[in-house]
Amino acid sequence: MIQRTFPAFLLALGLGTLAGCSSPTVITLNDGREIQAVDTPQYDDESGFYEFEQLDGKRTRINKDQVRTVKDL
Repeated sequence: MIQRTFPAFLLALGLGTLAGCSSPTVITLNDGREIQAVDTPQYDDESGFYEFEQLDGKRTRINKDQVRTVKDL
């Protein structure tokens, strides 16, 4: 019994930790569109683009000039 309980506990603890790290984000563009991201977008200073993953799993890049606000949900 202990052989299955301990790994299950570790798995639940790991998933709980990962779920606590991500916070969904809404990115509002200048034209009024809103895009939901899985986590906070990363800004690349060299290229001037925000990079993030959408809810459907697609990686997306948006120019900084098109972004009005970035808010956590």
